[in-house]
Amino acid sequence: MLFAGINFPPISDVLNWRSIAFNGSPFALNKVGLITLVAAALTLLLFFAAGKQGKLVPSGVQNFVESIVDFIHNSIVMDVMGQEGVPWAPYLTGLFFFIFICNIFEVIPFIQMPATARMSVPAPLALMVWVTFIVVGIRAQGVRHYFKNAIIPQGVPGALLILLVPLEILSNFIVRPFALAVRLFGNMLAGHLLLLTFAVISEAMFVKSVGLAILPLPFAMLTALTGYEIFVSALQAFIFTILSALYISEAMKSAH
Repeated sequence: MLFAGINFPPISDVLNWRSIAFNGSPFALNKVGLITLVAAALTLLLFFAAGKQGKLVPSGVQNFVESIVDFIHNSIVMDVMGQEGVPWAPYLTGLFFFIFICNIFEVIPFIQMPATARMSVPAPLALMVWVTFIVVGIRAQGVRHYFKNAIIPQGVPGALLILLVPLEILSNFIVRPFALAVRLFGNMLAGHLLLLTFAVISEAMFVKSVGLAILPLPFAMLTALTGYEIFVSALQAFIFTILSALYISEAMKSAH
C-alpha cells in the first residue's frame, strides 16, 4: 500500500512467511519455524552453559540464569503453587525462557519477528498446558473427583447447576487454553505491527533525508517502542507461565 510516499507492506506479506527449506515436503520450514527451533536450542544451551560453570559465586551466564530461576521459584512457584509446586519449577522455568526467547526475536535486527506472533506457536503451548493440568488433576484426584470438582461448584443450589455446569465446562476446559494462546498471540502481533509501522516511517524519512530520520517523532517512537516491546516480551512470558502454574495448582487441589 502506498500512502504519502511511504510503502507499507500488505498485511498478507507481513504474516505470510514462506518456506525457506524442504519446500513442498511435510518437513517444510519457514522463518517462524526456524525461530522456534532456535529458541528451543538457546533455552537448552543457556541451562547447559549455566550448569557447566557451577561456580559457588555465579557470574556471567550462570548469574543470569540463576537470577531468572530464583525469580520463577519465588514469584511464581512459591507464591502461586506453594511448596507442592516445587517439582514443577524446572518445567515452568523452561517454559518462561522458551516463550521469552521466541518473543525477543521481535527486536533482533534482520529478523524482527516474534515466533509467538503466529498462532502456530502459542496454540501448541496452550494445548500442552491444557493437557498437563488435566492429567495432573486426574492423577491427584482421580477421574471422577477431578471433573466433579472442576465443573460442579460447591454449595450451589441444584436448580442453578443447570446453568452453571455448562459455564464451568466452558470456562475451565475451553476458555482457559484459548485465552492463553490468544493473549500471547495478540499482544506479540500488535507489537510487531507497531514496530513495523514506525520502522517503515523511519526508513522512508532516512531515504528522503538523513536529518529527517533522527527527528524526535519517528526515531524516538521507534526507540521507545523497541524498549517497550522488550518489556512486553518478558511480561507476556511471565503471564503465560504464571497462569500455567495457577491452572496446574488448581488441578492438584481437591477443592473446587
